[in-house]
Amino acid sequence: MKLLVTGGAGFIGSVVTRMLLDAGHEVVVLDDLRTGHREALAPDAAYVDAPLHDVARVLTPGAGFDGVLHFAALIAAGESMIRPELYWHNNTIGSIALIDAVRAAGVPRLVFSSTAAVYGNPTELPIPETAAKAPTNTYGASKLAVDMVLTSEAVAHGLAAVSLRYFNVAGAYLDGDVALGERHDPETHLIPIALEVAAGRREKLQLFGDDYPTVDGTCVRDYIHVADLARAHLLALDAATAGQHRIYNLGNGNGFSNRQVVDVVREVTGHRVPVEVAPRREGDPAELVASSALARDELGWVPRKPTLPDIVADAWAFYRTHVAGPR
Repeated sequence: MKLLVTGGAGFIGSVVTRMLLDAGHEVVVLDDLRTGHREALAPDAAYVDAPLHDVARVLTPGAGFDGVLHFAALIAAGESMIRPELYWHNNTIGSIALIDAVRAAGVPRLVFSSTAAVYGNPTELPIPETAAKAPTNTYGASKLAVDMVLTSEAVAHGLAAVSLRYFNVAGAYLDGDVALGERHDPETHLIPIALEVAAGRREKLQLFGDDYPTVDGTCVRDYIHVADLARAHLLALDAATAGQHRIYNLGNGNGFSNRQVVDVVREVTGHRVPVEVAPRREGDPAELVASSALARDELGWVPRKPTLPDIVADAWAFYRTHVAGPR
């Protein structure tokens, strides 16, 4: 298939692009490198340097695309509460521009990078896809809006749409000479920040809140290896069905508190990770743990690296060799 990958220079999009190419697909990446990295671009993929809002100049009726995998988004939940206009403009309005272009070009299928943030503070754990949607931050709300648009688009225009709701994605893709990991700027994710502290690049790690109703007062999250997450996109692409919008949670079904994550980082790296407790961040749910039973049943998706030490070990290997150098 000929496929367009938006955000293909980002952490997840770059890994999915490699897997699509390995599977024999023709891939065009659209990315303006606002948050992505040029060195993460797959050399065998065509590259278009353009913002998401300009996607219609690439996704034309005569271009012959068979599908789109959409990753281009701003992802910092905390920032979304301070600068919400950026998230509505990029994540929601930009996605609608993409969907309009998909319809105009007659592209039959779209796989969308959604998020567990749509659930907010869940009323049941682990969280099924049928759980109430009540996002506590603008990031989650901006993604939920796109999910709703895709449902309407599938019903009205026959689009084959799949939304994959990620829980906490981490680790690194390490395959021969290819190494792809997290390099956000600024970094906001717990594991890479903890690795920066372990490597001596930061003095300490801040834990935002220790008074949540969890096992040790810190937030609990479900971590999934980026390679496992990426494989789910290829399965979703094959499973997409005309006129349907399917939604799947992707996680391991196990929750780890922030303090437990730090303990694993200490064990894997062999280094101290000093911690300082800071006030809660607005919009952070106390606990997010996935039920991925539907993805297992309908897509045949099973994580191959489900343990937190495996995830942290791959992230540490990438960080040492491609970010910080050996300590």
